Amino acid sequence: MYHFEPLTAFLDSEEKNFGIPAVDMRILKDGREIYRHSAGWSDVKKTKPAADTDLYWIYSSSKISTCTAAMKLIEEGKLSLEDPVSRYLPKFADLKVAGKDGAPIPARNIMTVRHLMTMTGGLDYDNLRGSVKEVLDKEGDNAGTVEIANAFADGPLLFEPGTHFKYSLCHDVLGAVIEVASGVKFSEYLRTAIFEPLGMKDTTFHPTDEQLARVSALYSVNGETGELDYVGSRRKGQLPESYESGGGGLLSSVDDYIKLGAALANGGEGLNGYRLLKPETVELFRTPQLDEVKLRDMHESFEQMRGYTYALGVRVFTDDRGSSCPLGHFGWDGAAGFYVMIDPQNNLTYVYAQDVLQSGITFHLIHRQLRDLTYLCMRE
Repeated sequence: MYHFEPLTAFLDSEEKNFGIPAVDMRILKDGREIYRHSAGWSDVKKTKPAADTDLYWIYSSSKISTCTAAMKLIEEGKLSLEDPVSRYLPKFADLKVAGKDGAPIPARNIMTVRHLMTMTGGLDYDNLRGSVKEVLDKEGDNAGTVEIANAFADGPLLFEPGTHFKYSLCHDVLGAVIEVASGVKFSEYLRTAIFEPLGMKDTTFHPTDEQLARVSALYSVNGETGELDYVGSRRKGQLPESYESGGGGLLSSVDDYIKLGAALANGGEGLNGYRLLKPETVELFRTPQLDEVKLRDMHESFEQMRGYTYALGVRVFTDDRGSSCPLGHFGWDGAAGFYVMIDPQNNLTYVYAQDVLQSGITFHLIHRQLRDLTYLCMRE
């Protein structure tokens, strides 16, 4: 018998204590729901209680889908971790890197798919550089994933591929690689290889009007006042909807996205029996990839990730000192607070959703509290 009262109390306190208007969380163990709770309000006027039918922009939690798709293509023999990115995106054949004086010089290392998945490609997060604006000026709202990702190659790179860790547009480029390698639109491959077979009906780059009507009100924190500014029902972004961001473009729900997490927690087999990935592929997916230098880079960028390393697109827990959480659990977060945790050791997964962009306390306090409370409440 589990005792989730402390977890419920924490979720119920988030609006008062942290200014988070709406939250939703679900936990599955061995494919069975053991916890579900929503709290707060999903509309600005606070007339509509948060519900399990609400949809959320999941931002960087999209990366889990993108990297799962890449692993699926590897299983299909259409992609390899050691493939040069230029095999799929020719603009990446002649990369430049910033020299000691800042001037661009030819890169010595070839950027590979592994570099994209491990955030070691040397890219930054500038998705509106001059070369991208040129594509947008030419293509307008029809600028696609491959065209824009190719523009990211104009660099220069921050460092030689494979030498450091830098959270960046790597997974956006990976989405374009997936599109070329699969031979179909990026969103189409995600739909046919992952979402539809797992029964995920609300995970999409391109929501319908009916889905938009169910989006929990999205807010951002005003840097001057600290108050919440209403953003709207559409994802806050600067690129056209025709661009499908593998790093942060998906809309989903707790009920929908947990189906992906449950499959990965269960050795690659979905709740409905669909074989998403082989068990050995899931194991590779979460195998640490960073050496000492890159791990230091990661922790300098993400202080809250102490105790974790990085694998093929996900963080992996490797240091359980002072924690009751099991080693080897993995997942990732989103800029508005969406949070996915996958624990193969216990065949456990949970998904948490909220709707505030870049809330300073989200990653440092809320997610860590949710993680620790989950395992605390599950102690018999």
